[in-house]
Amino acid sequence: MTVASVTTKLPAVRPVADSPAYYSPSGNECILFERAWARRLPLLLKGPTGCGKTRFVSYMAAKLGLPLSTVSCHDDLAAADLTGRYLLMGGNTVWVDGPLTRAVREGGICYLDEIVEARKDVAVVLHPLTDDRRILPLERTGEQLVAPASFMLVVSYNPGYQNLLKSLKPSTRQRFVAIEFDFLPKAEEIAVVSTESGLAEGQVAPLVELARRIRALKGHDLEEGASTRLLVYCASLVDAGVPMREAVLAALIEPLTDEPDVKTALVELADSLIR
Repeated sequence: MTVASVTTKLPAVRPVADSPAYYSPSGNECILFERAWARRLPLLLKGPTGCGKTRFVSYMAAKLGLPLSTVSCHDDLAAADLTGRYLLMGGNTVWVDGPLTRAVREGGICYLDEIVEARKDVAVVLHPLTDDRRILPLERTGEQLVAPASFMLVVSYNPGYQNLLKSLKPSTRQRFVAIEFDFLPKAEEIAVVSTESGLAEGQVAPLVELARRIRALKGHDLEEGASTRLLVYCASLVDAGVPMREAVLAALIEPLTDEPDVKTALVELADSLIR
């Protein structure tokens, strides 16, 4: 067998280049992102599930004209999944770049969503990229890649899901500039959901109010509150002709809990707000 080196894509990861249809800034996050990219600083986004972190990264990548590779982290994601590995192809042993290596070679944004879900060896790989060296050592190929000026590392996580076994070490957190995200103010969230779904703001308003009431239950009867993403799904169903009550059940209640008593309470709450 012969050994070759190529930069073909790993099948589990797709570059994302499309700009989201709508993004509503809630503060100075766009300016901070631009300044961090200009100064070659890594960025950490933290906030609840479905509050717009991933959409924000897609929006900024499109705004800056940068290619974007998004990796959804999980329990089995190892450093080799990001850097690459040797694979057998047609009788040859071929090196295949992972999404992180590809972004370092070519420039652009590599976005690691829910970084705390990945295995611990991932942080070790990221450290040399998050200080003034901006390098990616590839031990298996003997290469030491220097990140170009256009490369940016962005990671995110949901602090509400952290525990002793899944958290970012201080030594890792302090390598990033951080932006905290939360759900938009009521009027702005209504505008976003209306724009995304096509449903009139007057019909969206009670859905947003319901979501805000549900979020207040987080940590009590629910592990997580209703996300803006779920609101868009719900409003889209209504705009497509699904009765409001059925859309609420399918998009705002069933995804949040399997407990019969909790579902009953949420249905009663929804009935009190949506006529």
